[in-house]
Amino acid sequence: MRSGVKVGIVGGVFAVMVGGAGYGAYNIVTAVSGDGGSAAAAERTGPPSDDEVRETSEKFFTAWEQGDAPTAADLTDNALAAKELLVAYGGQAHIGKVKITPGRATGATVPFEVSATVSYEGRSKPLTYRSELAVVRGKTSGRALVDWQPAVLHPDLKRGDTLVTGEAASPPIEAVDRDGVVLAKDKYPSLGPVLDTLRERYGDKAGGTPGVELAIQHESESAGDSTLVTLAEGKAGKLRTTISAGAQAAAEKAVTRYAESSVVAVKPSTGEVLAIANHRGDGFNAAFQGKVAPGSTMKIVTAAMFIDNGVTAMNSPAPCPATATWQSATFKNLTGMQPDEKATLANSFMRSCNTAFVKLIDGSDERPLTDESLTTEAQERFGIGKDWKTGIVSFDGSVPASEGPKRAANAIGQGDVQMNPLNMASVTATAITGTFHQPYLVSPKLDDRQLATARGLPSGTAAQLKQMMRLTATSGTGAQAMSGLGGDIGAKTGSAEVDGQEKSNSWFTGFRGDIAAAAMTEAGGHGGDAAGPIVAAVLRTGG
Repeated sequence: MRSGVKVGIVGGVFAVMVGGAGYGAYNIVTAVSGDGGSAAAAERTGPPSDDEVRETSEKFFTAWEQGDAPTAADLTDNALAAKELLVAYGGQAHIGKVKITPGRATGATVPFEVSATVSYEGRSKPLTYRSELAVVRGKTSGRALVDWQPAVLHPDLKRGDTLVTGEAASPPIEAVDRDGVVLAKDKYPSLGPVLDTLRERYGDKAGGTPGVELAIQHESESAGDSTLVTLAEGKAGKLRTTISAGAQAAAEKAVTRYAESSVVAVKPSTGEVLAIANHRGDGFNAAFQGKVAPGSTMKIVTAAMFIDNGVTAMNSPAPCPATATWQSATFKNLTGMQPDEKATLANSFMRSCNTAFVKLIDGSDERPLTDESLTTEAQERFGIGKDWKTGIVSFDGSVPASEGPKRAANAIGQGDVQMNPLNMASVTATAITGTFHQPYLVSPKLDDRQLATARGLPSGTAAQLKQMMRLTATSGTGAQAMSGLGGDIGAKTGSAEVDGQEKSNSWFTGFRGDIAAAAMTEAGGHGGDAAGPIVAAVLRTGG
C-alpha cells in the first residue's frame, strides 16, 4: 500500500481513508447510518429548519434540472426508488430542458412549477405542470431530505408507475354506431368509459396507426396508459359498434330525468346492444355491472318456469289472494291490489300479483318444483349466469338455488336474485323470440371470443310470455308508461324493496317490434313511475 493510505474495516465494509479523514471518513459513516450524512448531522433531531428546507429543495431542484439523477436521488429519503424514476424522466421519457420555479414554502412543503420539453425522433412539445415536495429529517442520518413520493416528479404519478415517451400502446379509435355515425363522448356522455375500454381492447384491431406520446405507464396493465403530451397524432381506426345513435341519444336524455337511473336496449333478433346509458353520481356503469334485485320483472322468468314445467299456463289458474305464506314467511301484494281467487296466470302477471307466484312456487303434486327449478330455468333457457362476453366488463345475472323463504322471494325478484338492466333487456328479448342471443357491443369476430349459449324457450312458452307482456303494456301495470306507443308492444313492471331505503327501486322492461329495453331507477318507486318512462322513450326510437 502507498504511504498515507489506510484500509479500515467497519462492520464488514471496506472504506478507503485518505490522510486519516475527509472522504473516507464520510463513507464509513454512510455505510453505518444507512441513509447518508455526517456524524454531526446524525445528532440533529426535530423538523428541518427553514434554511434546511430551502437549501435541500434548491439542491434537489438543481440536480433535477441538470439531469443528475444520482445526486438528486441522494437528496431524498428513498434514493433507490427516486433514482429509478429520475433516470426514466430524462431517459425513456425523453424530458429535457427542465426549468423549475419554486414557490413560497409553507413549513416544510415547497410548491413548484416545472417547465420542460419532451423530444422524440425529431418531434418536440412543451411540458408544464405544478407539483410540490416536503422536506423531512432522515431517520438515521439526521439529514434534511426530500420526502420521496412519485408525485414529486409529476402529480399524476403513483407508486409503481413510470414515464415513457414513444409510440402509443394502441392507435386511437373512432367508434361508430351500426350505421357509421361517430359516437363522440361529448354527445353521448354515458359512452365515455365504454369507448375508453373499447379503445384499450380493440384499438389494435380497428386499423389505424398509433401516435407518439409521453404517457404514464401504470403498474397494472388493466389500467391502461395515461397520456400527458401527444407529440404526433395517430391515424384513428374505425371501430364499428352495435349501438344505434338514435336509441343512444334517446337513452341519454331519458335517464337524466331521474337520479341514479340506468337503461339498456338490445335487438332481440341478434342480441346486439342498441343503447346503454347511466345517470349516476358515482359514475358506475350500473347498466352493465349492477347487481341488485330486479323486483317483479323477474316474474317473466318465473312464469316461464311454471309453463315449462307444466304447473300452469297463460289461461290456467293462478289465484291472487291477499296474502300467501311460504315456509313461515308471509308475502303481500302492493297496496290497493284487489284479491282475485279466480285469476289466471295472465291476469296475475299483468297486475303483478306477488301472492299468485308465491302460491305456485312449490308446483303441484304432479309437477313439483324444487329449490333448483328457477335457477335451471334462468340459466338453461335465458342464459343468466353463463359468462357473457359483451366486449366490455359486464355482470350476467345471478339466480341462485335458495332454500326456505328466499326461494319464494326469488320468484318475485327479491331474495338472492341479482340483475341489471342489461340482463333484464336480454330476458325480455329471449321471452319474445324464444331464442337466447347473448348481448354484445362489438362483433365477436374482432377477437374470436365465444358468446354464451343457452337452450332458449319452447315456441309455446315464448308465445304465451309475449302475449302476457302485451296485455301488461295495454291493460296492466305498464299501460300508463307505454301509452302512445304504436306497433307490437309489451312490458313488465317491477319494484324491488331495499333494506333501509324508504322507496323501492323502480324497474321496467318492455319491447316494441325488434327492440327490447330495461331500466332501473334507485328509489324510483313503482316500476311505471320512473323506469317505465325511460324504457318507453327508448322504444319510441325503433320497432
